[in-house]
Amino acid sequence: MKKKIKYTDEVLHIGERIKDTLPPPSQLIKRESNIKITLEVTRESLEFFKKQAKRAHIPYQRMMRALIDTYAKQHETRT
Repeated sequence: MKKKIKYTDEVLHIGERIKDTLPPPSQLIKRESNIKITLEVTRESLEFFKKQAKRAHIPYQRMMRALIDTYAKQHETRT
């Protein structure tokens, strides 16, 4: 036979409340202005990005944009 659980009306002290230090959701993602362009790439490159983006569960355009941004930032400091 199982033991009966005895419940009491005691105050539970789980922990102390701390101040919320996270920014609001609207400030979590940095907004940048984008410019639409037309870019021709090889079929192999496009398939590569689509496959990798599918694995990462993100749009392939975002992955390509991140690659271009990283490249530009890396070489911007060298000149």
